[in-house]
Amino acid sequence: MFGSLAGRTAIITGAAQGIGRAIAEELATAGARAVISDIKPTGVAVRDAIVSAGGTAEFVQADTSTTAGVSAVVERALDRFGSIDIVCPNAAVFRRSLVVDMSEDEWDAVMNGGIRGVFLMVKACLPALIRQRSGCIVITGSITGAKVGQVAHAHYGASKAAIVGFARCLALEIAPYEISINVVEPGNVMTDAMREVPQFHQSYIDHIPANRMAEPAEVASLVRFLAAHESRYITGQEIVIDGGQILPENLPLPRAPAKSS
Repeated sequence: MFGSLAGRTAIITGAAQGIGRAIAEELATAGARAVISDIKPTGVAVRDAIVSAGGTAEFVQADTSTTAGVSAVVERALDRFGSIDIVCPNAAVFRRSLVVDMSEDEWDAVMNGGIRGVFLMVKACLPALIRQRSGCIVITGSITGAKVGQVAHAHYGASKAAIVGFARCLALEIAPYEISINVVEPGNVMTDAMREVPQFHQSYIDHIPANRMAEPAEVASLVRFLAAHESRYITGQEIVIDGGQILPENLPLPRAPAKSS
């Protein structure tokens, strides 16, 4: 049983839906004061749901792949609650495109929404964490890029793999200040966005030994574990949560069309 997060302020980006919303709700239920952000205004509904359930939450509509957006979120947290204790960069941009067809703009959009956004948010929060000499950072990564590859996901995979290198190196810088940083790496998760593409569900499930996709709340529970005071000695780690998805040795591979004679 982990202790309460009462009195601790958590920033969660990309929290209007899916995994980000689940993280915000989980941390708020555990007592944290949730500062949630998203580029979509629908994050207001998440804030209202948390408050209605007896929790504490603020919502900032912001693009956290930009310095201005990150500053707005961090300033709200400090102005409203006076501290930043838990940082959960979860926002990402997801696109599907073969490298041969990928534009520079699409590459930049995915990388900016992913690793750039993580860098900017973490960097902006570090002064408060270092000043307090405590805190934790839990980044939402993915098995894609960090552990496995997937066709038409080279930009997304690159952004998620970059998060791992960032976290490992930063862990060395911040460990003396009793700040941890870890990456959670989900496999396929039944988010709202996933529900919109039911044609892919069975093909994904066919490769998951647990015979189902994860629920967002299950990923959020892992984040809650890493945010707990009891987990403070874990840092610089990748923790996979995928129902065994990366375990099978033999998977179907894409093949090029036969050469024409």
